[in-house]
Amino acid sequence: MKLDILAFGAHPDDVELGCSGTLAKEVSLGKKVGIVDLTRGELGTRGTVEIRNAESAKAAHVIGVTVRENLDMRDGFFVNDESHQLKVIQVLRKYRPEIVICNAVKDRHIDHGKGSNLVSDACFLSGLRQIKTEDGGIAQVAWRPKVVYHYMQWMNTEPDFVVDITGFIDVKMDSILAYSSQFYDPNSKEPESPISTKNFLNSVSFRAQDLGRIVGCEYGEGFTVERYLAVNSLGNLK
Repeated sequence: MKLDILAFGAHPDDVELGCSGTLAKEVSLGKKVGIVDLTRGELGTRGTVEIRNAESAKAAHVIGVTVRENLDMRDGFFVNDESHQLKVIQVLRKYRPEIVICNAVKDRHIDHGKGSNLVSDACFLSGLRQIKTEDGGIAQVAWRPKVVYHYMQWMNTEPDFVVDITGFIDVKMDSILAYSSQFYDPNSKEPESPISTKNFLNSVSFRAQDLGRIVGCEYGEGFTVERYLAVNSLGNLK
């Protein structure tokens, strides 16, 4: 199955927080989109792996993605080495995305930066024919995505471009709230975490609204790039 866009997150809910509005918009335009989580978020303060599994499936349905996988790396302890790179390469060659979106380059949680570097390096290595991988015993063909973009997370990173997600902010927020164990719930008996506060939840929609304000739309999601953006003409820019 070939995908147009493959979004990676170090933890279930990273993609939802960072770029679910963009993914939902692309799905509405007929693009085939997938999500790959590196870990199951087993070190999270709230909830359990089983609960997070169910929540991630629900969120995937809300966004409308074609497929969602989990690479079962160790939350907090995965590293950017050969064995982990090969896991990512296998999934890249399996789905052959044109566009890859992944974690913020630098962020509060150490897994976000690690995940960003791991996926970015794997995207390059995946294009090298001398690296051999298999899927179900069948040799895979080398594949390198055309571009790699990084979504914004905890830190207010200055974006290189903003996607207009006007009309998709409700999908974004619904996909986030699919993780009911993780985010604001005044009735929850779980310990509070940095992302379980009402302030944090409000900040997600506020950021989208503020990015939209800056670029002249209602809501936006910001991304950073690894190389210069190119356009055919000035008329392609909004």
